[in-house]
Amino acid sequence: MISLPLSGIRVLDLSNVLSGPFCTYQLALLGADVLKIENPDGGDLARRLGADPQASARNMGASFVAVNAGKESMTLNLKHEAGKDILRRLVADADVLVENFRPGVMERLGLGAPSLLERNPRLVYCAISGFGNDGPLAHRPAYDQIIQGMSGAMSVTGDADSAPLRVGYPVSDTVGGMSAALAICAAVLAAQRTGEGRIVDVSMLEATLATMGWVVSNYLNAGVRPTPMGNENFTAAPSGTFACGEGRLNIAANETRQFVALCETIGRPDLPQDERFADRNTRKLNRAELKREIEAALAADSAANWEARLAEVGVPAGLVLSVPDAIDQPQIAGRQFVHAFADGETVQRVTRAGFRFADAKGETQDGRPATRAPHLSEHTQARLERLGFDPATIAKLKDEGAI
Repeated sequence: MISLPLSGIRVLDLSNVLSGPFCTYQLALLGADVLKIENPDGGDLARRLGADPQASARNMGASFVAVNAGKESMTLNLKHEAGKDILRRLVADADVLVENFRPGVMERLGLGAPSLLERNPRLVYCAISGFGNDGPLAHRPAYDQIIQGMSGAMSVTGDADSAPLRVGYPVSDTVGGMSAALAICAAVLAAQRTGEGRIVDVSMLEATLATMGWVVSNYLNAGVRPTPMGNENFTAAPSGTFACGEGRLNIAANETRQFVALCETIGRPDLPQDERFADRNTRKLNRAELKREIEAALAADSAANWEARLAEVGVPAGLVLSVPDAIDQPQIAGRQFVHAFADGETVQRVTRAGFRFADAKGETQDGRPATRAPHLSEHTQARLERLGFDPATIAKLKDEGAI
């Protein structure tokens, strides 16, 4: 069996809540051995977050389960000298360390990147923060919502009446984590080739702006200040969300041939000859009028039926679904996107990566995590034994509050 790309790569995950854990979840899905280092006093805050109060009370909140499957959990008190020493011993044999503390925290603990790289010159040290390790805002605290606002993402989300509007999930945390995972993969490849590690400095603000490429480029290169357009696509028309006789349908007839096919399918073959809609630019200029004409025709049937008809003629269209309906789609079920793990009397359901490898032969080859999300400190004993600690020493460390 072909191994996963990051098989054998050892990752120390000192991060909390979402940006760092999402990053290391991607690494775990790629085969990395991820050891989550948590504070003995409650561990990752995400363990107590999520919509199931009972799960949160068990320190296995739904928010934690979402991005921590496939990892092991070890508790270390990094304010205790023995805890710091254990981390340094783990670093000596690690390939990657990920943290998302505010800049300066690890240095104050005596565990800054330069000192850890001295211990292990091939270490890839990744620090994720709101604004990066330098600049006038470097030490300012930031959560996802703060970054969404400061990146301009909220200013272009919603319409003229509702903007600025927060994206409906923590997009900046997630994008920051994804950017970190990409940079880490490249840095690990270089470290294997050269034997030299490096520091990866991830700014959630910059990562979010980087994903807004077209919007940012319109401002930088065309001098156009982006405005919120709701469900409309600023690059084309008709391209947006349309009301039907029942339900709503996203249609993206971005090309002229798609527009013609759309009009023929809905019984309005005359629309492409209308001078207001005759070419790409005039359709954008008259998008409101065009939408009214199309919605009048779509009122004759349901969104589901229109979706099927448009798909047959090559017009991109899709129902506007709730999250439960999206998860229940046959397409999602057929590709086994959701996986269930037994956890005592409960079940953890987690999503795999957004990709699969074409040569996947086993269950852990298709982008799913290998194991359920770990309980707090579940693997501390085994990991310490692997480092050479005997049971008496481990018990003493626990008594002293080091683990």
